[in-house]
Amino acid sequence: MPLPDLDYQSKMRALDKAADARKIRAEFKQQLKAGEIDFREVLRRAEHDKIVAKTKVIAVLESMPRVGKVRARRLMERLNIAFVKSIGGLGVHQKERLLREFDGGDPAP
Repeated sequence: MPLPDLDYQSKMRALDKAADARKIRAEFKQQLKAGEIDFREVLRRAEHDKIVAKTKVIAVLESMPRVGKVRARRLMERLNIAFVKSIGGLGVHQKERLLREFDGGDPAP
């Protein structure tokens, strides 16, 4: 199904919306990297924020302190999480395994 043709104003609104989403996602990942929020908070935010929910799990893991690209990929492989999976698309058991991995505590977000 082809995408509908948008008028100039609609295209500009869509571009602004995409730019805002990128900015919010970058700020969110920076908070994660700085240790201001943890993985449990990521899951909480994903319940109410579409931008966080649509963020790829791999991007979130790579943004966490002491987790780089290699560790993030190995972790996702070990936990059997697809690389295309978004935070909002995680299943209950996947969330529990990730929470145990990062805080070893109670899996309830």
